[in-house]
Amino acid sequence: MEYARMRLELDGPVGVVEFDRPPANAYDLGFLEELDQVVEEVRRSDDIKILVLRGNDRFFSAGADINMFLGASPEEIGKFALFGHLVLDRLERLPKISIAAITGHAMGGGLEIALACDLRFMAQGKAQLGLVEVKIGTLPNMGGTQRLPRLIGKARALEMMVTGRTVGAEEALALGLVNRIHPADKLLPETLEYAKTLARGATLTIGLIKQCVNEGVEQPLASGLALERACGAVAFRSHDFKEGSKAFAEKRAPAFLGR
Repeated sequence: MEYARMRLELDGPVGVVEFDRPPANAYDLGFLEELDQVVEEVRRSDDIKILVLRGNDRFFSAGADINMFLGASPEEIGKFALFGHLVLDRLERLPKISIAAITGHAMGGGLEIALACDLRFMAQGKAQLGLVEVKIGTLPNMGGTQRLPRLIGKARALEMMVTGRTVGAEEALALGLVNRIHPADKLLPETLEYAKTLARGATLTIGLIKQCVNEGVEQPLASGLALERACGAVAFRSHDFKEGSKAFAEKRAPAFLGR
């Protein structure tokens, strides 16, 4: 499928989505609609095992296009925020690992898109991350008030959001906001190599692990353990478990199929 505001390309088993809305990859309704379509395309694809989202060297995404809000009613803005929540929820629930490869600034809603990904890898250098909405008199409306505290803790997240403070790669890594940092020229190659390594693994089971973590962490322990047992039952019936067990016994590398 062709998209106007982003591109989806395959690099082996990895789907790479490059945002393409110059100059700063600010999103509007059409951008979010396309992101939603991309997520659905990736979900349905048997060829795409891992999803990577990236921007350009200057901006992963600057967040919402403010021009869109000029003259809009609070009700219209609220409907837009609801749609954004739905889109990022579907990204978060994608049964495949998603990685945000951040080479440029990720501000406001741009960071909120990255927060909905499973992993975040960031380039060292000038790029900054922040939920800066308070500086224009509003708050993060794309899930940031909920996802950031769950990721880095309530106190640290609150301080970032009420001040609109931004952080660079090293501090983001120390906070747990990103998983890995790399020199700018190495970020995309390293991210793709990491993604391909995951894609060669037992991707059905990887998706089940993601489901257990994402859903179980919001439940009481007993409910989370029940979810783990249910997902484990699926994994134990899979081709990959049979192949992995046989390969272990035969002292060879397994040939996983993701099913």
